[in-house]
Amino acid sequence: MRSRRHLHTALGSLLALFLTLLTCAARADDAPPAPGVPPPPVPAVARTWPVGSHPLVLRGWEPPATLYARGHRGVDLSTPANAPVRAVAPGRVSFAGRVAGRGVVAVELTGTDLRTTYEPVTASVKKGDEVEAGDVVGTVELTGSHCGATSCVHWGLLRGEMYLDPLGLLPPWLLNRGPSRLLPVLSF
Repeated sequence: MRSRRHLHTALGSLLALFLTLLTCAARADDAPPAPGVPPPPVPAVARTWPVGSHPLVLRGWEPPATLYARGHRGVDLSTPANAPVRAVAPGRVSFAGRVAGRGVVAVELTGTDLRTTYEPVTASVKKGDEVEAGDVVGTVELTGSHCGATSCVHWGLLRGEMYLDPLGLLPPWLLNRGPSRLLPVLSF
């Protein structure tokens, strides 16, 4: 009887060890790239800013050293409460709801492995909706803002579980206030 109990205990311990090793092996595939290895570039697929025409960036992207380390995983864009929030590029809504009491909308961008997030946003879309660049996905919520005295929207970008700088989605002509304009030359 006693040897049977020891056998069950040993088998249980062996099974627990096996499952732990299996879990560790599965997570090793999800590990972030080694330090010093740059992530693949972000394609400039955006066709509009998420709010306004060229909003003030209140806080920029500060990449975390590791997956759960300190950092700022997006950019904070100054905008009034109730302002429309627009999809920056075509895609499909992968989430529209509340997280930790705040409204969040996430859009998987068509033809990429990227996902943008917008918060705090009262969603006007639902999971599965197809959106085009410039489509309104919600409005900025009036909340106790993490941006201090002004309201803002936090715009994030992810590739899998890795956070990226969302400003990389903007082509130079949009990031730098628009295209160059040629003026006529006056001859005298």
